[in-house]
Amino acid sequence: MIEDRPSNKVVLCIDDNAAILSYERALLERSGYSVITTASVQHGLELVTTCKFDAVLLDYEMPEMNGCDVAFAMRCMKPELKIILLSGSDVPAHALAMVDAFVPKLETSRALLPMIADLCSRNNAIHNSLVVNSRAQQEC
Repeated sequence: MIEDRPSNKVVLCIDDNAAILSYERALLERSGYSVITTASVQHGLELVTTCKFDAVLLDYEMPEMNGCDVAFAMRCMKPELKIILLSGSDVPAHALAMVDAFVPKLETSRALLPMIADLCSRNNAIHNSLVVNSRAQQEC
């Protein structure tokens, strides 16, 4: 079996702040992830419908829509997508319920990489379990 390396993982980053996007890209690429960034919520939603991502980093406070609304739209399109919400301020509980994880922006450098690795490995473990179960059903 091929080991799951971050280089096999693709992360979409959506934030209206270009400096934050640049930082996220550098942090993730240094750790072996492939990264696509966009400052537009609408473009991010289009990308989710046309591309396969292992995780999405999503800013909560954006001018077009807030992160909760974006996460809801993504969940409707791809319920299995791992979504990590980032914010520099408090986020309401109903918004946190829409995502897989929350990382305060001040803790990004410390907490983000372990969080993505954990979520992606959970996603891969579920996929591997489904493949094994599918093969077992075919053999019966």
